[in-house]
Amino acid sequence: MIALLIPLKSEAADKELVILDSDMVDMFDDGVAMMMLAKAPNVKLLGVTTSTGNNWAQNGTASAIRQLEGIGVNDVPVVEGSTPKAIRKRFANLQSEIDQFGYGFDQYYGFASHEEPADWKSAYRKNYGAEPTLEPLNGNPEDFIILMVRAHPNEVTIVEIGPCTNLAAAIKKAPDIVPLIKRVVYMGGAFFQTGNVTPAAEFNVWVDPSAAKQCFRAEFNDQLIVPLDACEKVVLDRDEFKRIMKGVKSPIIAELNDRVMSKDNSKQMFVWDILAAAVVIDPTIIIEEETMPVDVNDVYSPSYGETLAYRTAPRGAQTARIVTTVNQFKLRTMLDKMFSSI
Repeated sequence: MIALLIPLKSEAADKELVILDSDMVDMFDDGVAMMMLAKAPNVKLLGVTTSTGNNWAQNGTASAIRQLEGIGVNDVPVVEGSTPKAIRKRFANLQSEIDQFGYGFDQYYGFASHEEPADWKSAYRKNYGAEPTLEPLNGNPEDFIILMVRAHPNEVTIVEIGPCTNLAAAIKKAPDIVPLIKRVVYMGGAFFQTGNVTPAAEFNVWVDPSAAKQCFRAEFNDQLIVPLDACEKVVLDRDEFKRIMKGVKSPIIAELNDRVMSKDNSKQMFVWDILAAAVVIDPTIIIEEETMPVDVNDVYSPSYGETLAYRTAPRGAQTARIVTTVNQFKLRTMLDKMFSSI
């Protein structure tokens, strides 16, 4: 059962009301997306829901809480998701799937490469060597989404930067919220290029293709998708990122960044999920987009998890705006401003 104070209309006047649904990690890039939304003056972050994808949901919850503590935000609730049995069963046989369907250039398998923690608090203590000062809400993400959308009809934007597991569960449980959601902004998919985790599929969609299909096919008022087609055009080199991070004052965030960077020796960094947050904060960052009917292949096959865009769509496919190019100067300016504020 979700128990919380629903923000009054006056508290969120003239602000974009946002729920961030994320397979959270420290810093780049889910963590930075969350910090951007939490700190944006034109956004009211209603809450963060966690799912299994990059991380187990328990790790994601610990990560979200640590980073909110690090930026001094204590009024954004975090709600932990669970890992569906179907995903557990499929990933227990992951090697067989790789052998059958191949792998992409990334060869990244997220949570499947890590041991599942007992709970979020033990993950927090292990990962950060400290005791948390914040706690997640009791309850589940789908109930939180339903409650917030019903409390703020036609005002809530769902920023979906992980697998669609939680959002699909919410609209299945309460179909009445679909027309009440202002819009859904996804980071996911690969429409006009190959995937990353397999030749056909992008990671977020690949983790839970059936959930992504349910969401893509829901009759939302507006769907905006930031796929690999846009994300892989944007990279930060390591020196540039070090320059951006010089403005950070928070010792927690600085420590998290040092830890993440010490594990990653790559010269360039992609900013996938950050782009989804950025287009919500400043829609003028979008330079090019296409509006097309979209769908997801959820048939267990070599193209499992492939996202599809049509000129002539099959019955049931809904239209979405597909972002293909963004203004990189505006993005870098946004990151500079955000990191200098924490």
